Amino acid sequence: MRAFLPPPVMLRIMKKGARRRVLILGCACLLMILALSGCQTIRFYSQAVAGQYEILAHQTPIAELIKDPATDPKLKAQLELVLKIRQFAAQELKLRPDGSYLKYADLHRSFVAWNVSVAPQLSLEPKTWWFPIVGSVSYIGYFSEAGARHYAAVWDKKGWDTYIGDVPTYSTLGWFRDPLLNTFIFEPDADLADTIFHELTHERIFVAGDTDFDEALAMMVAQEGVRRWFHASPNPREYERYQQEMRHDNDFVKLVMATRDALQTIYVDARLQDSAKLRRKAEIIAQMRADYANLKKNWGVNKSGYDYWFDKPINNAKLNIVSAYYDLVPDFQALLRAQGGDMDKFWKAVEDLGKLPLEKRHEALRAYLNPQ
Repeated sequence: MRAFLPPPVMLRIMKKGARRRVLILGCACLLMILALSGCQTIRFYSQAVAGQYEILAHQTPIAELIKDPATDPKLKAQLELVLKIRQFAAQELKLRPDGSYLKYADLHRSFVAWNVSVAPQLSLEPKTWWFPIVGSVSYIGYFSEAGARHYAAVWDKKGWDTYIGDVPTYSTLGWFRDPLLNTFIFEPDADLADTIFHELTHERIFVAGDTDFDEALAMMVAQEGVRRWFHASPNPREYERYQQEMRHDNDFVKLVMATRDALQTIYVDARLQDSAKLRRKAEIIAQMRADYANLKKNWGVNKSGYDYWFDKPINNAKLNIVSAYYDLVPDFQALLRAQGGDMDKFWKAVEDLGKLPLEKRHEALRAYLNPQ
């Protein structure tokens, strides 16, 4: 999963200032928040400042690491690859790397953040949070797993569905020069390129308050970027592995969407009582697990990358995350085809869509895939 932690306004102070200035202004902002909201908000913004500062404080320019003979050769090779990926992103995809991914930080943990998603037990309408700059989003990020679990527990006690997603990388949407992290630097070549293309897309354009639009756009650009990357630098074995991964992704997404459709039919059925809806919900999710087992047989594998996803509870909040990332991907693919594959024209069309109200934006985007 890829995501961003909404960068609150007060994080701007960390862009150029020294640590002392960060602490002073950070405290001032916390006092302002204290006057406006409750302890939960203070806790969230405090951990956001501390987490972002941790990342900024541990960065080393990758040019220095590449020159340093003490640098692990495996890490050095990945850093050199990233420089090529950045250049390709700018030239071929018209992305704008600027200063991002020119530094490296080892956080000494497996994930940079953990996202909490929440939804009612009998609804697929996700809970949203509003943040300065990014507007409304359907998940909230924490730099510590304990913080995410503490917040999710608040909603668990209220009887809501919750899901905590591990996040190996995220974007500050251009507010900071995002570094490379140990949490994703050693991914296979195709996956590393996919990650960087995805996050740079968030920097290229971000539509506040429309998670589905932003995430599907980044997913589509990343996939197109990897396709072009391997066309320019052939590596048949690695590209075939990536394509197989994408085919499995598509099968998985279709299964999730079919499950969501089945659940939605139950949730809106006024003839059913809540107890009956909960019972049917459990049956539909059980069927989803059985269908996944059949998928793996068709794939010819005993284990797959989705086992981890299915090994844990499945609920509305968890299903919503998949929908947010993939639902509009085919529509963006159709938009790119309509522009003849020209990325400059594509970005202009995306920017025009971004200016529309949300409902009209989605309607206009879907028209590329299903023209009247």
